[in-house]
Amino acid sequence: MTSNPPVSSLDPEIAARLKRSADGLVPAIAQQYDTGEVLMLGWMDDEALHRTLTTGRCTYWSRSRREYWVKGETSGHFQWVKSVALDCDADTVLVKVDQVGAACHTGARACFEADVLLKDADSGAPGADQ
Repeated sequence: MTSNPPVSSLDPEIAARLKRSADGLVPAIAQQYDTGEVLMLGWMDDEALHRTLTTGRCTYWSRSRREYWVKGETSGHFQWVKSVALDCDADTVLVKVDQVGAACHTGARACFEADVLLKDADSGAPGADQ
């Protein structure tokens, strides 16, 4: 038996534009609003996006726990929303936030600090010298 997706209060015009994965989610990138630092990637469904837009705090859908979580609710490491935008394909959300404390569940400021695969490389790619 399949379950129906949760009823959402997301504006129908926004909901109609979203391109979701098979499980009804869109990736949501959290970025520090004043420095441009990419903090983390979470997942949102329509209801999580609605809550993020209306509460001023980032709400995500936990794929592992299968429940909503508000960033900072238990850790105190809040994400205060400054702006929300869709990418050109409407399949990714960019949330510019004021991050208080760590964004990563490991305690790091950002989720992309520990496993850097390439750093400041001169790749010789076309246009690199231009």
